[in-house]
This record gives sequence, structure tokens and C-alpha cells, in this order.
Amino acid sequence: MGRPGIRTSDELRARFFAVREEGGSLRTASAAAGVAHVTGRRWEDEFNRIVRRAPDWQPGGRALCLAEREEIAIGRALGETLQQIGDRIGRDKSVISRELARNSNKDGTYRAVSAHRRAWERTLRPKALKLMDNPQLWRWVLAKLTLRWSPQQISARLVVEFPDRPEMRVSHETIYQCVYVLAKGELRKELSAALRSGRVQRKTHGRVPSTARYLGEKILISERPAEIEDRAVPGHWEGDLIMGARNGSAIGTLVERTTRHVLLLHLPRVRDLAGVRDAMITAIESMPQMMRRSVTWDQGIEMGLHAQITMATDVAVYFCDPHSPWQRGTNENTVSI
Repeated sequence: MGRPGIRTSDELRARFFAVREEGGSLRTASAAAGVAHVTGRRWEDEFNRIVRRAPDWQPGGRALCLAEREEIAIGRALGETLQQIGDRIGRDKSVISRELARNSNKDGTYRAVSAHRRAWERTLRPKALKLMDNPQLWRWVLAKLTLRWSPQQISARLVVEFPDRPEMRVSHETIYQCVYVLAKGELRKELSAALRSGRVQRKTHGRVPSTARYLGEKILISERPAEIEDRAVPGHWEGDLIMGARNGSAIGTLVERTTRHVLLLHLPRVRDLAGVRDAMITAIESMPQMMRRSVTWDQGIEMGLHAQITMATDVAVYFCDPHSPWQRGTNENTVSI
């Protein structure tokens, strides 16, 4: 509470926004509240989450840069369509649509500097988990854990209990992270004991036993030549094994990194090492000589005879790091489509 006779900042802000809602100008509203128009502008910027200075951040990869966001802001001001804006900056209209949905101000306007800062803030790590920022949600989850509910049950029940409150949503994975990663000391013991498993550490799960994953004399992706990374030279392939229903069938896939050309390998039997070897040799020998340079695969046991493939075709086989399918993203994204 302010001192008697002295108007508090909340009162001044309320008077300022009341005038603005009635259509008054920024200077008129500031004068009505008894503050400078600079203060009024700051209040309005804070309400709309508008930032006047962009962070010194240059995103990498396919992320939008500040210059592109400025072009989007100009296009919006000129009334251009999403397709027109995308064509002008060389982006798909879906990229523009997502950018406007994620980074516009609260009042619906779009400013490049504010949008750039919001995108930068999302890259900051580590991020606070949702449970840590919502005390009510955390108390509700903790109460259900004490009743021996599983994180999956808690996540599903939240949707039923709070259908109109999106802030009262949390995935079961976030609950597990709070229990196993963030909780410390006695709190961690208490929460872990509340889980049905009673574990204090997460149990890793693999598709096959670790003893079956040994691949002799493998060459890791870190030793792959640099020319493969820039996709300038065709002939470098990425491969994977796709399992059918209940692992009753399988096919192999090969995707060329530059042209995105796809080859399917017929495999009569599941995880048959000799079958994979023969299918790979047949597929590689059917390619033109200039397209036979390298293959990158994950560390699946189906490639246990990779040395024989290299000897028969003179094509180097490289392996991703364990549990790192994104290292052969061309194959992953092509097959998922």
C-alpha cells in the first residue's frame, strides 16, 4: 500500500489503460495518469511484451534471422499475404505462419525486435520445467503421486479435471524429470518412493540387449570426411531398418543425401545379417559408379556383416553414435514422410 494521499503505480496504470481503451492517444492517456508519455509507452510495451532492442544473437541452421523478421514486419504493414512474404524472403508460407503465431505481441501486432527476442529466449538453457512455475499444478501432481498414481494417469486426468485451463497440463515425461532429475535429497526419496516402481534412478531401455550391439571394426560418423556434410558431391547414402507389425517383417531403406533418391531393400527374414548384407551389395552394385561413395547407418545388429559389404563394393560404411538417429536426418525425415 502506498502512503496516504499518494497515488500508487497501479492506480496510475489503471487510469492510463482506461483512457487507451476508450481510444485516447498515448500522450492523452499519459497526461490523464499524470506521467510522462515515455512512461506511458513503457507501460504499454510491458503489457504487450514489446522490446525496443534486439539481442545480439545470430541463430544458426534454418532459424529466422533478425533481417528476415524485419521483412516479415514490413510485409505485414503493407498488407502482403503470407505467400507474398515467403516468396520475397525465400521461405515457405508455413514458416511465416508459425512465426506470426509464436512471436506476435499480445495485441496481435508483429515487431521484428520483439519477435527476435522471444525466439532467443526459447533457446536459453536450462529451462525451468512447467511444474516448477505453477505451484497449484505441482501440489496437484504431488498429491496424486502420494496416492500411487502413475505419471501417465496424472497427465491424462489433468485434462478431465481442468478442461478449460491449458496451464494445468503436464506430460508424464515432465513429471518423471522432476522426480529423477530436479528433486534432491529427502524430496527425491519421497517422490521416488511414491512411484510404483520405487526406483531412485531411471531405467534405460534398448531395442535389443546391449550384448547384441557389438559391431566389430566399425567407423564412427566422427571420422566421416567433411565433403559428406555439405552435400556437394552425390553418392553418399543414409540407411536404416524399418520393422513391420510386431516385428514380423522388415525392409531396408537407403536415401541419397544430395538428390534424396530412395532405394528399398527387400529382406525376406527379419534381422537376417546375411540377408541384409546381400541386399546391400545388390543395391549398391545396381548404382552408377559415381553414386557409390559411402553409407551411414545406425548401430543396429543388422549391420553385423558391414565389413563384408565394404569388401564386396568398396563403399565405406559409417555408424552414428549410439541413440543418435538425428545424425542421419535425411533418412529419418524422408522415411517419416
